[in-house]
This record gives sequence, C-alpha cells and structure tokens, in this order.
Amino acid sequence: MKLSPIISRTVLAVSLAFAGTFVAVAPAQAAAQMQHKQVAGFYRTMIGDYEVTALHDGGGAIDSSLLHGDPALIQSLLARSFQNDPKHVTATVQGFLVNTGSKLVLIDTGAGGHWGGPTLGKLMKNLKASGYKPEQVDLVLLTHLHADHVGGIYKSGKRVFPNATVMMMKADSDVWLSKEIAAKAPEDAKVFFTIAQDGAAPYIAAGKWKPYEGIDEIVSGIAPHAIPGHTPGHTGYMISSKGESLLVWGDCAHVMAVQMPHPEIGIVFDSDGAMAIKTREDLLVKLAADKTMIGAAHMPFPGLGRVRKADTGVGYDWVPATFVNLK
Repeated sequence: MKLSPIISRTVLAVSLAFAGTFVAVAPAQAAAQMQHKQVAGFYRTMIGDYEVTALHDGGGAIDSSLLHGDPALIQSLLARSFQNDPKHVTATVQGFLVNTGSKLVLIDTGAGGHWGGPTLGKLMKNLKASGYKPEQVDLVLLTHLHADHVGGIYKSGKRVFPNATVMMMKADSDVWLSKEIAAKAPEDAKVFFTIAQDGAAPYIAAGKWKPYEGIDEIVSGIAPHAIPGHTPGHTGYMISSKGESLLVWGDCAHVMAVQMPHPEIGIVFDSDGAMAIKTREDLLVKLAADKTMIGAAHMPFPGLGRVRKADTGVGYDWVPATFVNLK
C-alpha cells in the first residue's frame, strides 16, 4: 500500500528513532515526488441489458456572469456549494458510450482538442482506457453541434471513428454547416461553425453524415428526445432496456449549483433562452416524477444521476449515482 508523503515521513521518523537505539542512523531519503495524476476518466453503469460508460472529456471553469438571473441569488447559490470564485465556476464535459450487445453507440464526443484548451479533449484517451477502440464504434449520436460535443469526431482532417455513421437532428446540422450563417455570426462564435464544419467534412465525403428528422428509434432501445432551446436542433437520447431507462440530456443544464434549485436561470449559450428555460422546467417535472436516470454532459463527472423535488419545495436536487462495481 502506498503511503502519502506526510504519513511516509512520519513512519520514517519513528523507524529511525527506534533504529537509533540499536544501530547507526542511515541517511534520510528524499520525499516521494507528487504524481498529480487521477484515475482514468470512465465510469460504467447498466441500464437493463445495456452497458453505459461515461467518458470524461475534461474540466475547466466558466464565469458565473454567463448565467442569466439575479446576480445576488446566483452568488449565494454558488457559495452554498463552496464555489466562492464567481469567475471560475467548476465545469466538466463528458460523453456516453452505449453497448447494446449488437451496436456500440457513442453519444457526444467532447472537444477533441479543437476548443477549450488542454484541460479538455480527453474523451478518446478515456474511451481506450475503458477497453474500447474508436474503430469499434458503429454510431455516433450528437445532442448538438457545439464544439465540446462535436469536436472529438475528427483529427487532422480525418475521421476519428472510421466505421461509424454520425447522426444528429437536421435542424442543428443545417445551422452549423451553413456557410451563410457562419459568415454573419459574431467573431467569437465563428470557431463553433469552423469546428462543426471541419468535423463534418470527412464524414460527408464518406457518406457517413446522416442528419435525421423525427423521434423514431434510431437503433433498438435508443430514441431521440426533443429538448429544444439550447440550439435549433438540441436533442437528448432516451436509452431503454428491460424496463429501465436513462436520458442523455446534452446541455439541458450547465451549472448544477444554480440551475437545479432555480431552473429558471438561463445561460448565454442558449440560442433561445426562454424556450430553453421552459424546456428545462417541464423536463425536470417529468424526470423527477418518473425517477429516470440522467446522463448529463455538464454535471460533475460521471454526470450520472437523478433529480428529485427539493424538500424546500423550490427547485430540484441532483442525486448523483452511487459508485457500484459491476462484477
């Protein structure tokens, strides 16, 4: 068992004290270097017969001024969760890999190193660490085409998932792949169009880019679930097997500490803020009543949990999944 540096030094000191009673004391050893490495970023759960693996893409921070609501309320909510720096609110990004037994389906792909700096873009590394290979992925489903969800599908102009079809709601594809809309976008938003278009290009060339309309099941047990407001075609995916279900809800919410107790608080990333708020409020009512498991892109890793009505009667609590060994 590896001891912490503090414990190691304490044990060494005690050992030397006893040793000095009998023999000459040996020279002290240098303290062990800190490793600064975490465990691999994946976590598994079962939904009926389907294996769902949460894949960490990385973390970072956002400025709370991006939230739309009463600043005093927002700061008080953050302080309750020990988020005391309003300009650096902890944020995380993850995708979800679903093995149905016949298909391997990846829902969202992280930033791929194209956006967000070096703390993001780790989803592929964690997919491999989880025991899978990118060429095994049959289908990539995108909740929407923001950079932290679509960026991981390409590298150096090539497909990261060479055998996968990539699917998303047509309304999102139409917007983010539009050269005309991109040309009119604010300068700080153009990178989102560039990443979406660069990511789509090799799949379009291979006939593997397949926008869809409607909410019919895409593969057995996985169906689109409309969650409008964040982007024009923002869509979740309901995974169902043996009477159990999990909704991968994309960017339904971004900041747990604020938007769970007060879902009426929006964020600048929503293209239609009023619709995004109404969608979130309605969806939380249903998910709390049904006790549906959620896979959330921006809740604390692994982003798996449920929501329940808060005891105060105002808003909701996020109840994270409990760590469980599957074997």
